[in-house]
Amino acid sequence: MDTHALGTALGRLARSHVWTWSPELRTLFEELAGGRPIHPSTVVADLTEEDLGRVLADPATIVRVQRQLDALDRLLTPEPGPPDIAYFSPEFGISELLRQYSGGLGILAGDHVKAASDLALSFCGVGLFYRQGFFRQDITAGQQTERYREQDPAALGAVDSGVTVTVPIASREVQARVWILTVGRVSLVLLDTDLPFNAGPDRSITDRLYGGDRLHRIEQELVLGVGGARALAALGWNPSVYHLNEGHAGFLLLELLDREIRGGASLDEARRAVRAHVVFTTHTPVPAGIDRFPDGMATAHLQPWADAWKAPVAEVAALGVDPAADDGAFNMAIFCLESAARSNGVSRLHGSVSRKLFAQVPSGAAIGSITNGVHARTWTAPHLQDAFDERVGPSWADGEPDAWAQVAALPVDVVSDLRRAGSTVLTEFLGDRIGVDLDPDALTIGFARRFATYKRANLLLTHRAELEALLADDERPVQFVFAGKAHPADEPGKELLRQIVAFAASSAANGRFVFVPDYEMAVARALYAGSDVWLNTPIRPHEACGTSGEKAALNGGLNCSISDGWWDEMADDRNGWTIPDSSAREARERDRAEARSALEIIGSEIVPTFYADGGPRSGPWLDRVRHCWSSLGPRVTAARMVRDYRDELYQPTLDALSGGR
Repeated sequence: MDTHALGTALGRLARSHVWTWSPELRTLFEELAGGRPIHPSTVVADLTEEDLGRVLADPATIVRVQRQLDALDRLLTPEPGPPDIAYFSPEFGISELLRQYSGGLGILAGDHVKAASDLALSFCGVGLFYRQGFFRQDITAGQQTERYREQDPAALGAVDSGVTVTVPIASREVQARVWILTVGRVSLVLLDTDLPFNAGPDRSITDRLYGGDRLHRIEQELVLGVGGARALAALGWNPSVYHLNEGHAGFLLLELLDREIRGGASLDEARRAVRAHVVFTTHTPVPAGIDRFPDGMATAHLQPWADAWKAPVAEVAALGVDPAADDGAFNMAIFCLESAARSNGVSRLHGSVSRKLFAQVPSGAAIGSITNGVHARTWTAPHLQDAFDERVGPSWADGEPDAWAQVAALPVDVVSDLRRAGSTVLTEFLGDRIGVDLDPDALTIGFARRFATYKRANLLLTHRAELEALLADDERPVQFVFAGKAHPADEPGKELLRQIVAFAASSAANGRFVFVPDYEMAVARALYAGSDVWLNTPIRPHEACGTSGEKAALNGGLNCSISDGWWDEMADDRNGWTIPDSSAREARERDRAEARSALEIIGSEIVPTFYADGGPRSGPWLDRVRHCWSSLGPRVTAARMVRDYRDELYQPTLDALSGGR
């Protein structure tokens, strides 16, 4: 291998994005970057001949590179062909270095893509490339402030496909460039309107994730849906299954309908034909979470389709009108639901809630459920991956029950050492990141998620005296680590964050309640590695699934949660603690009751169990950790989730289409 071959090999590994779930490869690129948090593609581009020569002179590094190349070749055998399944999502959480995600929806999409790669599905993703991504969070005088940074797709490993597509937006046409980002075996097709031949405002359509107003949102969703479908066609790809990850990509259906109508079908015939190809996943349990566009805005943007189909625009708009509403708004969830052959919620409870939410819609009764999972190799701490691989083999990451039974059978002293190592990962991370010195042997409770009001980040603050007493106990110390962002336009969410930041800075926190700014995937990995308990306090049943607790569980963290989302179906009284629901009807009374219950569980059950042997991580505690792994490991992986999608949605759709030919 010469310097040219080495540079080519490193570039190939960087663009594969396998480093996002391979600790060894990620470490290799971090070493080459000198510890700088930059994308490996940029690292490789910056390497000089002299740099490559030094790498070549280190036989151990060359062995590491070759091992990773061999693994990539195995992953890509057989070579991926045109995809059968196209997965549309407004965001994809692949890495913190690719700021194309905001929270749970994007992280889920990223994990879905990685698991599809692991399982060698014939699969691609479709989304937008946001030039400024999601915001970086600063805390200034206790308040969240937002800043944005331009992102260059090429510097982040994306390849210009050479394809541009045209998207009708109201009375004008907008051009979008098509970038390809490779994630293992899977191609992500990402559209970008920042092109010189677009008018200034149109260049900004794909500027920020969830930025701007409703007009900006509908323009983004047209580029995602219509532009995404046209991009696949321009690439020569003709998927049989279109999977809509939430309603944001629903305008894809317009393009699919248009193809049928231009082929001579009536609108009703086109709807039946398109329906056979579409699956839809809803993620919201409340009407407020659904994209709805006012009648006038919707009709202005549907008019090009009405004109092409020689149909009244009201007839086109009726495809997304909620029969239970009287405002004429275009409801993206209903548009998708009524256009999909199969649909699902993202937990068993959420499926039930969704069937009630959409009871007025004919397709509402058929909503099923597939519980979300998380990509094990992305979210399990490297030291745990090494231990699991060595002792039970790699199948634990696929959610194999026998492998997780072997994990649960690890000796207590080994489990103790592994959990202590995770705590050290977190405390060292916090020391480097925010200069906070926490105790790796103290009971650590983690809370990290979007600061939306229904998630109730401030719940424990409703009983300050009890919380302060926990934090003041030097004999059995308890420490909390909080992180999360509020949407820039969410003032109530920002107020919750301000309360948390203020309490963390107070003397009452006793240095044992900390807030970590700028929550992203690297922060999350450290928190999951080191949290002994993962706290989840949503208003039931507003958390459709919530996967943060699943990630903590893979790392041996026990959950303390309201019985909502995934926890509602997987809690068994030994893998964590369930905070009882209050029957109070008034919100303030309900919150105070559930906060009191949470603090009582922490003080009277969690703390005594953790310190049962007089020191941290008692034998009874470690028994619970082992049970957590055996009971949850097989159930919370994205491998299990994507197999469920394959078996319950994708393959039945493909089989029905094949039988219909």
